[in-house]
Amino acid sequence: MKIAIDAMGGDYAPNEVVKGVEQARNAYKDIQFQLYGQVDKIKPLLQSNERIELVQADEVIEMGEEPVKAVMKKKNSSLDMAAQAVKDKKADAFFSAGNTGAILAAGLFIIGRIKGIDRPGLATTLPIVNDSEHDNFVMLDVGANAESKLFNLYQYAFMGKYYAENVRHIDNPRIGLLNNGTEADKGDKLHKAANELFAKNKDLNFIGNVESRELLNGAADVVITDGFTGNAALKAIEGTALSVLELIKGEIMQGGVKSKLGALMLKPTFKKIAKEMDYSQYGGAVLMGTKAPVIKAHGSSKANTIKNTIYQIKTMIDSHIIDDVVEYFDAHSQQMDDIKRDAKNN
Repeated sequence: MKIAIDAMGGDYAPNEVVKGVEQARNAYKDIQFQLYGQVDKIKPLLQSNERIELVQADEVIEMGEEPVKAVMKKKNSSLDMAAQAVKDKKADAFFSAGNTGAILAAGLFIIGRIKGIDRPGLATTLPIVNDSEHDNFVMLDVGANAESKLFNLYQYAFMGKYYAENVRHIDNPRIGLLNNGTEADKGDKLHKAANELFAKNKDLNFIGNVESRELLNGAADVVITDGFTGNAALKAIEGTALSVLELIKGEIMQGGVKSKLGALMLKPTFKKIAKEMDYSQYGGAVLMGTKAPVIKAHGSSKANTIKNTIYQIKTMIDSHIIDDVVEYFDAHSQQMDDIKRDAKNN
């Protein structure tokens, strides 16, 4: 199993990327790593080069660059070269914590889409609180496509289903459609049509519409949404969690001795809450619908998140999820064509 990694991507690259790779190398004996980047900066950081290959990349795609233009022009960048290695079948998966748009562009234009999939979607795993049966859920699309058509949402539902089954190990996952109400007739024309279409397919365990306020309470195992709404919901969850933590910290610091003593006694509880809300434990976001795994970690990822993401990639490769998706869409190509035609006509 070989993973091609953009070692220069991320706020703390290459230091934290190298640390995370070495942690993963020590934990998973069946993985070989290809680190693409500036070798003179990466090599001194390595404790050991066991199962780690360094590949010189003269260019770096920066966080602020225009994604498509950067991918097209910087062929010798660490990001492009890592993606190209997957296309050339020198590696099984592509991983970066760099420029999100550039990673998506590399996934689409270099690695390529699975035949029959209209638009790949970005999937992320988020925590569920206060639920003894479920501890996480998958949501897509969370930003690959600002606008989505009915057919795109329909395909996301199947890709989300396979991801939940193969990587999150959830049997017959509950599929929910993110909407502004739980009633079937809620929402705009697109969401009403999606609700009706999902409900007709017996291959989906569709439970209906779900509201954003219920996401962390385990409303569904897989939440389907368009990229604009999904990205807004994701950032709202992140922002709210950070704001609440800052609010608690501020009140403790201003509350005097009693507040500080109380906080000290509750420290284990705060740590438990922080751990449960840390969705980086599930790895990075996955571009579902490409010919090989394409995974993007948060730009601020540290070594532990890099390690967790590599385990996520290992699980995807071990479970043959890409093969399962390809097989399903091949077997149902006529049905997909009919639904796409009907959706376009309506």
